[in-house]
Amino acid sequence: MPKNKTSKKTKFTSKKFGEDFVWGVSVAAYQIEGAHEKHDKSPSIWDTFTSKPGVIHKNETGDTACDFYHSYKEDILLMKAMNISNFRFSLSWSRILPKGIGDVSARGIQFYNEVIDFCMEHNIIPWVTLYHWDLPQVLQDKGGWTNREIVSWFEYFTTVCATNFGDRVKHWMVLNEPMVFTGAGHFLGVHAPGLKGLKNFLPAIHHAVLCQAAGGIILRERVSGATIGTTFSCSYITPVNKKKKNILAAEKADALLNRLFIEPSLGLGYPVAAAPILKKLKKYIQPGDLEDAVFDFDFIGIQNYTREVVKHSYFIPYLSAKIVDAKNRNVQTTVMNWEVYPKSIYKMIKKFNAYEGVKKIIITENGAAFEDNVANGFVNDIERRKFFKQYLKQVYKAKEKGLKIDGYFVWTLMDNFEWAEGYKPRFGLIHVNFETQERIVKSSGKWFAKFLKP
Repeated sequence: MPKNKTSKKTKFTSKKFGEDFVWGVSVAAYQIEGAHEKHDKSPSIWDTFTSKPGVIHKNETGDTACDFYHSYKEDILLMKAMNISNFRFSLSWSRILPKGIGDVSARGIQFYNEVIDFCMEHNIIPWVTLYHWDLPQVLQDKGGWTNREIVSWFEYFTTVCATNFGDRVKHWMVLNEPMVFTGAGHFLGVHAPGLKGLKNFLPAIHHAVLCQAAGGIILRERVSGATIGTTFSCSYITPVNKKKKNILAAEKADALLNRLFIEPSLGLGYPVAAAPILKKLKKYIQPGDLEDAVFDFDFIGIQNYTREVVKHSYFIPYLSAKIVDAKNRNVQTTVMNWEVYPKSIYKMIKKFNAYEGVKKIIITENGAAFEDNVANGFVNDIERRKFFKQYLKQVYKAKEKGLKIDGYFVWTLMDNFEWAEGYKPRFGLIHVNFETQERIVKSSGKWFAKFLKP
């Protein structure tokens, strides 16, 4: 008799990844909290930047955003209902230290204590990001990331956070995507604080690298049993073809987008050979800095959404490299005009595994913005569900092949203020009506609830 061929294929759920694999969602203070002038909070660089006409889609601001400041209990309970047990959120520097340094706001500390305690009450583990782009404006007035003093300002902020929250928060991330806040905010000028040019970009890079290690050192000293990481944006880079000039252009882009911040922390210095423009960092590097940039992180967070195809261009100053727009390549894209390319996440896990000093890797952001429609109180976001399934299968492939991959955080819990793009791109598992603040769990959120079911 023929063998029974009806045996069911193992269902693809979170259980396949093992019991120790960490599952969560990520958010950022400015993008969700609102309450921009509540209690003691002073303006951040994003409060200032969004007040300028023409810099944000439809001149929108994060003044109210998702009003998480007042709705955090409802949102955390929705998280719990989706079986999400780890919550990555950031701390607003200007809510905790309205003057940037000095006096600590009791109300700011109280708010985050309430969020942390409510999470723990519902068996949700808090993962805190110290800096997710919202520098106090009072520090920007003194030069912000271009002023070397930011290292001591950041050490003070880190110390205050570790002292007040370290008894309960044991999972920390120092910086969020330093390449983005230095590049978009200090070279291209499209993000806060809206600065442009190498004279702003280069010092911001170096000071962020120093803060990355300085924050880690303080957390290690002051938080017993801490697990300390930092996060890097990354994109799989491919040359448009195999011409030597395009391969070299791709190597330069890779050095800036994927290597610039991790390699100093591992003691490898800056990737100057691949991107010679970084030689100009010498102006800002003082004796002992490259040693001070090193920190032994417990994990690194990699944040991947897409790949970039790069070609040589004589017209791009410093780099001679240009990204080929996804919409010109006849590929599936998201609302952000990012290519849907699931293999990118596997490629980046593999790339960061190749660094000897990396102990653990966690995907700290991955997600997609698509056109969402509410119909009869329901959001059937089929494309986003498909996106998660495709990317998670690539994460599982990495795990199966024995690569270090220890967790995955969705970007994001709920639709929010998406920086320069305003409220148009919706990344959330939860739909937010920004006029009424009504929440609707999308079909992708319901899919995740089943995927994560204990």
